[in-house]
Amino acid sequence: MNRIFLKSAGLALGAAVALALPALAQDAEAPVAGAVPEQSVFVFNTLLFLIAGFLVMFMAAGFAMLEAGLVRTKNVTMQLTKNIALFAIAAIFYYLIGYNLMYPLGAWSIGTDDTGGYLGAFGVAVMEAVGVGAAEADDLSYATTGSDFFFQLMFCATTASIVSGTLAERIKLWPFLIFTVILTAFIYPIQASWKWGGGFLDSQYGFLDFAGSTVVHSVGGWAALAGALILGPRLGKYKDGRVTPFPGSNLPLATLGTFILWLGWFGFNGGSQLALGSVGDAADVSRIFVNTNTAAAGGAIAAMILTQVVYGKIDLTMVLNGALAGLVSITAEPLTPTLGMATIIGAVGGVIVVFAVPMLDRMKIDDVVGAIPVHLFCGIWGTLAVLLTNSDATIGGQVISIVIVGVFVFAVSLVVWLILKMVMGIRVSAEDEIAGLDSAELGMEAYPEFGKGSQIS
Repeated sequence: MNRIFLKSAGLALGAAVALALPALAQDAEAPVAGAVPEQSVFVFNTLLFLIAGFLVMFMAAGFAMLEAGLVRTKNVTMQLTKNIALFAIAAIFYYLIGYNLMYPLGAWSIGTDDTGGYLGAFGVAVMEAVGVGAAEADDLSYATTGSDFFFQLMFCATTASIVSGTLAERIKLWPFLIFTVILTAFIYPIQASWKWGGGFLDSQYGFLDFAGSTVVHSVGGWAALAGALILGPRLGKYKDGRVTPFPGSNLPLATLGTFILWLGWFGFNGGSQLALGSVGDAADVSRIFVNTNTAAAGGAIAAMILTQVVYGKIDLTMVLNGALAGLVSITAEPLTPTLGMATIIGAVGGVIVVFAVPMLDRMKIDDVVGAIPVHLFCGIWGTLAVLLTNSDATIGGQVISIVIVGVFVFAVSLVVWLILKMVMGIRVSAEDEIAGLDSAELGMEAYPEFGKGSQIS
């Protein structure tokens, strides 16, 4: 009886609304058929940036949970501290320096001809005035400067998060944070301007990197690799020609972090469409979402099957990194592949991770969370995979750009790490490393109820 009443009431309300709509429509000027109001494009683009931006921001939580789960118990608090600190640092220094280096106001300070720029302008980011209206907006066909800044900032912070996990369990806090300042204020914005700021990689080489397999992920990977080489491996990791496994403290937490990153990646790739003001843009964003999702699935399944075949048992940490590898791999071009091709691109990323992790161990490069295989190796693969589905891409344009970005980021990062090592030291003492960075550097533990005695290993 109640259902019949509710159904009748619903029908009556629907009829009333339907009758009212024509009257409401008559109050406004009839729109031109097929036209999209300029203000609507502006609003929808801005909304895309804001929604995608806070999805990418949630990836910071994903990185924090993933790293906290993959380090040992005695270092969990340090990883959490580093992740929240690096995000705050990125927010401030991208505002003070990075944003205008990446998207300069006016002409390029170096490289002002038709070949594109090499270095942007120095100056703080400037938002619209409070309460700005349509009449004062500079370009109603795009979006607010605030929403664009917010979205781009999240990519900058993501780059720093990649470095954090690789260098875990033996790096001092303050040298890492100083490097984060340089990475987010200078290194990342300068190379990003070469592609996304209209610079020379875009204008001269036709480099295609939709959402940052190279511009974001490989950059974080190169910076992490330079740091790992200077820092050295954890004590006891490589001993007597053998690799000693250091199991993570909390695999449920690492799994949660992976799912959070998977979710945030929809904003990462979907928001990089940079428009939601037309039917075509809406269709493209939807296609990007499903391609992103299936690439992650392909990477996870490939890693799952391969670890079963190679090791005789499924390795959950490889499966988690396989999913992330698929996401990184599809990031350079999530729009043009078919669902099947996106799955294959992601699956190749999963395969790369399974073989790259032990390869780094053989080279005695200690990467605690597997960030270098996921973000650097799969970032390179994803950038090359653009050639498979986008006819506008060229082999020369993709390869040369990968090399230029890699050489720049690795060389500058190496110099910065070396300077930090000489000036203040970047590695904790052996005693502090054995005791754990939580107690040695911070004086507090993530799981104090377990006691220090169980954290010596």
